Amino acid sequence: QVQLVESGGGLVQAGDSLRLACVASGHAFNNYAMAWFRQAPGKNRELVAIIRWTTSRSTYIADSVKGRFTISGDNYKSPVYLQMNSLKPDDTAVYYCAAGPMGAVWQIREERVFDFWGQGTQVTVSS
Repeated sequence: QVQLVESGGGLVQAGDSLRLACVASGHAFNNYAMAWFRQAPGKNRELVAIIRWTTSRSTYIADSVKGRFTISGDNYKSPVYLQMNSLKPDDTAVYYCAAGPMGAVWQIREERVFDFWGQGTQVTVSS
């Protein structure tokens, strides 16, 4: 059974930091990229960051969080982290971990290409 389990969410104040973690199991993820999405109330799900491992590790960070968020993970067997610094109230959302085929994810970067999803973890940033 494939599972993606997120952790690390919570209630923080503006300017604080949080680190989310995603642990994947139950599938061979060696040709998969991992990503973080978020969905705020009343809004569409938004891609935040992607990480993939080929001959080297590559990452993508959405413009909306660039300079504040980083994604990391040693390899496809290790947890994937989303380090979130200088948090703003607009960052309030449910954050989801997702996994999808590496090529499709890197080229298309849309939720429709992701095969597996976690249940999400709530991040709330107060002003």
